[in-house]
Amino acid sequence: MRHRTYAGLVKVYVIHENPDWFAPLGAALDEAAVPHEEWLLGEAVLDLDEPPPAGVFWSRMSASAHTRGHPYAKDQTRGVLAWLAAHGRRVVNGRAALELEVSKVDQLVALRAAGFDVPRTVAVAGTTELAAAARKLPSPFVSKHNQGGKGLGVRLFATHDEFDDYLAAPEYEPPVDGITLLQEYLVAAQPRITRAEIVGGEFVYAITADTARGGFQLCPADACAIPAPGSSGSGGSDGSGGSGGEEPSLFALREDFEHPITGRYAEFAGRHGIEIAGFEFIETADGRLVTYDINTTTNYNAAIEAAAPRPALPAVASYLNRLLGA
Repeated sequence: MRHRTYAGLVKVYVIHENPDWFAPLGAALDEAAVPHEEWLLGEAVLDLDEPPPAGVFWSRMSASAHTRGHPYAKDQTRGVLAWLAAHGRRVVNGRAALELEVSKVDQLVALRAAGFDVPRTVAVAGTTELAAAARKLPSPFVSKHNQGGKGLGVRLFATHDEFDDYLAAPEYEPPVDGITLLQEYLVAAQPRITRAEIVGGEFVYAITADTARGGFQLCPADACAIPAPGSSGSGGSDGSGGSGGEEPSLFALREDFEHPITGRYAEFAGRHGIEIAGFEFIETADGRLVTYDINTTTNYNAAIEAAAPRPALPAVASYLNRLLGA
C-alpha cells in the first residue's frame, strides 16, 4: 500500500505516472494525516460526461514519462487538467506548469522574458538543420532534448565535427518531440549546480549537485540513484548513489543560502502557476548566475531532507493540507 484509504473524505489526488517516485511523498502525506490517492496516467479512461471527484489535484507529470513506457501520459494529462479546470477543481501545478515542464523552450523563453540570465540557445526541429545550426555556437557546446528530464540527450561536444559524427552514428538519440536544443557550454566557478526548492510560493532550501562526478544525470531522488562504478547495486537509500555508503553523495544541502534569486524564483513561480518546483542554476567562472531548468516534478533526497532545518516534504504536506481546508 502506498497510501492509506480515507473512505468518504475529500482527498489530495496526486497525478503522475511513476510509482517509484511516490513512496517518500506518500509517507509525508500519511505522517501529516493528509488524505490522498495516486492517480496514474498514461493508460487510463477519462469519461468527459462525468464530473471529477471533489478534492485538490496535484499534477506531478514528468517530462521523462515516455522513457518509462508511458508515451501518452503527457497528452492525457493535458486533457485531464483541462477537464479539472472546466469543473472548477483546485489544481496545484496546473496546465501552465505542465507546459513548462515538458518544454525547455517554453521555460527559457519565460525566464528570459522575466529578466533571468539563461543559456544562449538555438532550438532546432528535426535533423536537417542541426549541423548548420550548431555552428551558430562556439565550441565546446551542449545538446539536449527539449522535452527532457533525467539529463535526456544532454551531451557535451568539443567540436562541430564531433557533433556531425554523432548525428550520423547509431548511438544518436532523437528527442521525443523532435526538438533539439543547442546551448553554450557554461564553465562553472565550482563543479556544481544549485537547485532552489519552492513550495507554496516560498523558498525552502537549496541543494548542490556535484557535476564533476554526476555529469548531467542529477536527479536527487533516491529512486534515481546510480550505482557506483563496479557496483551491482541500485544505490543506497541514503541517496549516496553507491552501495553500502562507499560513494559520497552527489548532493549536499547548501546551508544558509541567501540570495535575491530565490525571491525572484518565487515571484516567477507565482506568475506562472507553479506552486511546487525546483529551479536550477549555474554560477559561472565569469561571474554569471545562469538559470537553465525548472523542474515541476521535483523529487527530494532523503539525506538532504534529514539535514535541512526546514525539510521540503513536510512543507508540501502542510501546504496541500491547507488547500484541502480552504
